[in-house]
Amino acid sequence: MKINAPFVEKILTKFIKEELSKFDFSRGILGLSGGLDSTVCAFLASKALDPDNVICLIMPYGDTFGRDIDDAQEVVHFLGIRSNVINISPMVDIYFKDHPTDNKILIGNKMARERMSILYDYSVREGALILGTSNKTELLLGYGTIHGDMACAINPLGDLYKTQIRELAQYLGVPERIQKKAPTAGLWEGQTDEEELGLTYENVDRLLYHMVDKRQTADEVIALGFDKEMVERVISLVKNSEFKRKLPLITKLSDRTIGHDFLFPYDRER
Repeated sequence: MKINAPFVEKILTKFIKEELSKFDFSRGILGLSGGLDSTVCAFLASKALDPDNVICLIMPYGDTFGRDIDDAQEVVHFLGIRSNVINISPMVDIYFKDHPTDNKILIGNKMARERMSILYDYSVREGALILGTSNKTELLLGYGTIHGDMACAINPLGDLYKTQIRELAQYLGVPERIQKKAPTAGLWEGQTDEEELGLTYENVDRLLYHMVDKRQTADEVIALGFDKEMVERVISLVKNSEFKRKLPLITKLSDRTIGHDFLFPYDRER
């Protein structure tokens, strides 16, 4: 699973620049949480585009994530990119005032969708396309909010497992404190990805690599030494989150239906 970091950097920076230009955009915008994935995305964007063409929105919920805000602002200062801090608590709180809940997942999903709603508003204001920050591990496990952090125009990180993101971060020179942070979706104070999933990224990445990239069966990976219960759980997570990785399915009525027969890419020769 080791990556050739210089080659990956070259591919991803080229991807960002070329994909934006296909839509006649020169600016990229992303949500910067102060965590590893969004920081790596910001580093790549600043290399692919003029730093003035990279906009990062830092969107805390009140003062809950003070250390993360500081880390995000440090990244902005280091890269010389543009940023804006927007507190999402007034928008979130007014909703739950009328629709109260103690369910942390519901509140976290609302926060993620509020952040993405703001990103899409700013994407129009700034004439910028949204760069996604979800990694391959999160996408396969469905560990993300549909129409929230999983939404974007292009995703430079989507084919890199979390452990590979860490490797790339080290090569790019991401601050060591951010590299060593416990991964979190920022859903609530003290929340961490691995605790919520009940899986470590090192273990689940190795398992997903064998099952997805090497196309090995459940029996084959169990024979390699992976725990049977873990294998079954991961398979269930991947299967049950398939809807998050697809465009909405359209009922076929005509001769040419989007997603069925009409499959021409946007850069098709005309």
